Amino acid sequence: MANIQQIAKRAGVSIATVSRVLNNATSVSPKTRSKVEDAIKELNYEPSMLGRNLRNSESRLLLVLLPNISNPFYTEIINGIQDTAIASGYHILLCETDSKPERENIYFNMVKNKLADGVISMDPTVNMQKLNELAEHYPVILCSEYEENGEIPYITVDSELAAYQAVKHLIKLGNEKVALITSDEKFLYARLRRTGYERALKEYNLPIREEWIYHTKGLDFHYGVHAMRMLLQNEDRPTAVFAISDTLAIGALKTINMELKDSEPIAVVGFDNISFSSMTNPTLTTISQPMYMMGCQATEMLLSRIKGENVENIVLEHELIIRESTME
Repeated sequence: MANIQQIAKRAGVSIATVSRVLNNATSVSPKTRSKVEDAIKELNYEPSMLGRNLRNSESRLLLVLLPNISNPFYTEIINGIQDTAIASGYHILLCETDSKPERENIYFNMVKNKLADGVISMDPTVNMQKLNELAEHYPVILCSEYEENGEIPYITVDSELAAYQAVKHLIKLGNEKVALITSDEKFLYARLRRTGYERALKEYNLPIREEWIYHTKGLDFHYGVHAMRMLLQNEDRPTAVFAISDTLAIGALKTINMELKDSEPIAVVGFDNISFSSMTNPTLTTISQPMYMMGCQATEMLLSRIKGENVENIVLEHELIIRESTME
């Protein structure tokens, strides 16, 4: 492979002149630039992006933090991030933290050592103190999960309003016994969605019963299966369920299908509109988040921060998608 010295020799110019041409400097005359470009074509020279990035103190790499890659909620967001990054000349690195601080430190150090230009965090388990410290000196954007009254710019949906509308839909169908399947309320999204759930019940003067609120240890499908089994053990069991994620809702549907085959069906609403929600039996009513758009705009926000520009927080619109799981 040709190098810059060979290009300079072929064109009859100095190495410094070749470098100026490669970096689009305006101080090179059109005649000299043409000679250098002809030499580059003749020798099939390809400049080292690594070397150029190091000289410019940039890596053209964006880190995307997430707790685990198995949650289908992240898929469309990642697609949006990747498409937007590539279109802007960047690449992404998916960083699965598995909620382990030692992994977080590795990724944070990549940014500090200029091996990455910025971070999009979708990880609700991330150490926010350390992330805030990183954000004081390096570009960071929060996507989906965010920090109330925090300093890091974020993009999300209004989880409280969305949950309120989902539960209101269940109540309007005639359900006065609405259960909630939620997760650890140390996470903001879980707290907001519970607040929306309770807001709808209060509006219709319905009781908030703790035995109808089940806290899971995670968002995986099997937690939804177990949660629904526990709710069905209540002597006065609910007639409808709002789950704070589609994966939990789909697990709940499986239990209902297995254990209530000949009984009155229980209405179920999820949250996210992952691809699997339209494939369940019955198909799942859910809150749709614009996940691909969220990924695209999160990346645009990060690229603006890399340029030193200020960005505003963004709250995207959501939509209630009504399917078979809440139909008569």
